Amino acid sequence: MRAAEAADAPAIARLVNAAFRPERFFIDTDRTDPEKVAALLRKGKFLLLFEDQALAGCVYTELRDERGYFGLLAVDPQRQRSGIGARLIAAAEQHCRAVGCRFMDLTFVNVRQELPAYYKRFGYIESGTLPFPEDQVVKIPVHLVQMSKPL
Repeated sequence: MRAAEAADAPAIARLVNAAFRPERFFIDTDRTDPEKVAALLRKGKFLLLFEDQALAGCVYTELRDERGYFGLLAVDPQRQRSGIGARLIAAAEQHCRAVGCRFMDLTFVNVRQELPAYYKRFGYIESGTLPFPEDQVVKIPVHLVQMSKPL
């Protein structure tokens, strides 16, 4: 595992878009692109996990005072359900804990019904909702669910 560099932006975008393809039932666009990834790299950090020298997973982390945030947790579709997601969550939490964060936050789209139970296994609890970004065109009404846990 290593921190991403600017040159990794295209590979990260490809991985995230492949992993988030199941969201196409509510939104027609890709989740991200290399420019958006590059912008995120200026605000936070992507942690990359490799298997057999191929990018197998990534997670974005951002420091927000005493709170850490992770998002864009993405695992190569052919490697999902192999524990990579759990390893990436642990790495994101450890990264934020190491710099003094006391809490970890995440958000996801409410129609991803499998995600609350997944994140609860790691100790996260629902802590609120947010509107879905207005610049995104969706096919059905959606909002973001927030989950948090103490570190």
